[in-house]
Amino acid sequence: MVSTPGAERAEPRKVTINDVARSAGVSRQTVSRALNDKDEIDGDTKQRVLDAARALGYRPSRFARGLVRQDTMTIGLVIPDLLNPFFTEVAAAALEAARTRGWHVVVYDTADRAEEERGTLQVISSQVDAVIGYFSCPESELEAFTRGMPVVLIGREGRSTRFSSIRIDGQEGVHAAVAHLVAKGHSRIGMLDHHTRAEPSIRHTWFTAAATAHGIDPGAVVGADQTADGGGSALRELLSAHPGVTAVFTFNDIIAIGALREARRLGRSVPEDLAVIGFDGLQLGALVEPPLSSVALDTRRLGALAIEQVARLLSEPPPLAITDLVVHAELRLSGSA
Repeated sequence: MVSTPGAERAEPRKVTINDVARSAGVSRQTVSRALNDKDEIDGDTKQRVLDAARALGYRPSRFARGLVRQDTMTIGLVIPDLLNPFFTEVAAAALEAARTRGWHVVVYDTADRAEEERGTLQVISSQVDAVIGYFSCPESELEAFTRGMPVVLIGREGRSTRFSSIRIDGQEGVHAAVAHLVAKGHSRIGMLDHHTRAEPSIRHTWFTAAATAHGIDPGAVVGADQTADGGGSALRELLSAHPGVTAVFTFNDIIAIGALREARRLGRSVPEDLAVIGFDGLQLGALVEPPLSSVALDTRRLGALAIEQVARLLSEPPPLAITDLVVHAELRLSGSA
């Protein structure tokens, strides 16, 4: 049974290594070295840490003890869907970057469900040294679960006030995509958005702004499941409701690949009868026919940056400095547009 965030907050708060580090004015590694009686720190610092730990009633976990050596670090990577190649590519990059540091990474798949996300956070908060992830829960809930642990958010749409984050900015890339389609003579451009959101996605917002700037009606939008089948179904719905559409921008590459397949079934040649541009820049996009044009992200950089941010947070004394990094997506043209 998964307890509610309210119940979690009502429990007595456990003293963490972050509390000791904050009280002593040192990093987590220094706390762990002092508690493990290592020689790398001076006697005064060691005594200050021991006094702080004693005053707070701190009892180190096996994970806190592991902070002494970088090769025992364990990072929790939380992603919403392992079947989505975008998240798989980012996870692979993070694992590679962590491996070079001798760190372990445990990957958790929340199946894009809020209850799974909360359950995962409850489990890993006592099992890992830091957390990287895509989270849909409010930051106040995330803060209650992680309790001062280093956290790096990936893919957050807005700037975080509580955690370090790596945001994705595709505005210029989407504007470039729409400008390219207009230059190719398209005046009816539609979008296949992510339909499970309560509100239109930020990528829909970027598309609407770009279309409006070029005098294109942005109203031809249909929601799609984030699968190839979802992309195919959404394209049929879009073309039925808006038969004049000759170009489509999609929420991600998987939806776009489904749209390519459905266009063939409908007897529409790509890009002659229907141009298609995705978002993400997946390696898979180069393997379909025609190769997919996309507003592309550097997934390897995303994963590597996340590990770099964790390393910075683990080496700093509390309170943790919040950083906001932005990765820009760029239009990558290929055969589908």
